[in-house]
Amino acid sequence: MITVSVFYPNDPATKFDEAYYMQKHIPLVKERWSGMGLKDAKVLKGMPGPDGAAPNRIIALLTFDSAEAFQKAAQAHGPELFGDVPNFTDGKPTVQISEVLG
Repeated sequence: MITVSVFYPNDPATKFDEAYYMQKHIPLVKERWSGMGLKDAKVLKGMPGPDGAAPNRIIALLTFDSAEAFQKAAQAHGPELFGDVPNFTDGKPTVQISEVLG
């Protein structure tokens, strides 16, 4: 089991259309990848911490059966999904693939 984490930095110089992201992009991700090994998709919204700022505006956590399943899903629908990013942000997301240990 792996989790693909997509981090959208909390940069006031960038736009982020949260409504579009939640109403269009995340449903599109689920529609395209649910039959390709996507087991769960969670979206976290950063909140101010002790220092007063959240380093990330939004974090998407996508759980897949395996790294291979994610690679196949990304090959099949990645261009469409990654091509949708400019519709909700002009920032650059960071992606991390992690093995689920517990």
